[in-house]
Amino acid sequence: MNSLVTRGSLFDDFFKDIAPGFYVRPLHGEGVPLPSQIKVDVKETDDGYTVEAEVPGVPKEDIQVSIDGNVVSLRAEVRQYDQKTEGEKVLRAERYYGSVARSFQLPEDVDAAQAKAKYENGVLKLTLPKKPGGSAQRLVIE
Repeated sequence: MNSLVTRGSLFDDFFKDIAPGFYVRPLHGEGVPLPSQIKVDVKETDDGYTVEAEVPGVPKEDIQVSIDGNVVSLRAEVRQYDQKTEGEKVLRAERYYGSVARSFQLPEDVDAAQAKAKYENGVLKLTLPKKPGGSAQRLVIE
């Protein structure tokens, strides 16, 4: 699977300042998530964690969430194609696809069997309860 090319690097900004006409932006693609752009908010309560992740423009069927102990992984397949209608002449078409992924570690293990996910308006909301008995133990130093 192809990875999306990161745009907006320091090198791109340099050319934008030196020769603004030379730097050509794509016709579309703004708002498509890149790995560094999956913004995540994580909140903790006594019972578990709430995670909100921005994944705009991706159908919920193309989003995967996996939980392994205290590691949460998000993966999304990004597809964007130009449509051609009759009587239209295409001067430029940019078709691309790829996948973005992000993983992060929580302080305690998650009860994956009780976890819930909801996707609405480009925001993925995860409710991740803590695994019972997963609290840390303090060792007595002899």
